[in-house]
Amino acid sequence: MEIHVLNKQHSLLHQYVSELRDITIQKDRARFRKNIERIGQIMAYEISKTLDWQKVETNTPLAKYQSTQLAEQPVLATILRAGLAMHQGLLDFFDHADCAFISAYRKHHANSPEFDIVVEYLACPNIDGRTLLLIDPMLATGQSIDLSYKAILQNGTPKKLHIVSLIASKDGVNYLKEKLPHATLWLADIDDTLNDFGYIVPGLGDAGNLSFGEKTNS
Repeated sequence: MEIHVLNKQHSLLHQYVSELRDITIQKDRARFRKNIERIGQIMAYEISKTLDWQKVETNTPLAKYQSTQLAEQPVLATILRAGLAMHQGLLDFFDHADCAFISAYRKHHANSPEFDIVVEYLACPNIDGRTLLLIDPMLATGQSIDLSYKAILQNGTPKKLHIVSLIASKDGVNYLKEKLPHATLWLADIDDTLNDFGYIVPGLGDAGNLSFGEKTNS
């Protein structure tokens, strides 16, 4: 598996990730979403460097110009609901992309930290032979991404899979190395551990709740 951790180099990404983790700044829900969106834009720019390009001829008011454009737009597949802000950031740059949406959530066992991943909804175009970007901000255990990808395969097999996350745990990365070794993984940052409830530490908390408010069925 090819892994890109963008926070290894100094850039404005550091500021956005730091603000996302800050419990004081997190109280500004609009700013939290905007920072995730900005990181999505940065991710799109970096991923675009690895995609296929083609020469095209452009007409200016004065002459013809040989330029370069993406050979094809990727498919952006986003895990609901936490992925929505990051999805918008990527869509701002891949603005002609087809989009897919899938729900995958933790169904906790009563009086136990254990949980199952439940996939209930999928809206997806044909992805056969296309480049797929699977977006989920928090890569904790890796189970949601693995199961979501397997569900999406009913709509075809992509030629290339990019997994795009904000923060990952080392356990989650190792899990995906085993389950999806052919994928390319893009991360803003990576943390060392998971707690007993499967949340990334230090992490930033529940990205979905911080973006859109607490839900009652978690």
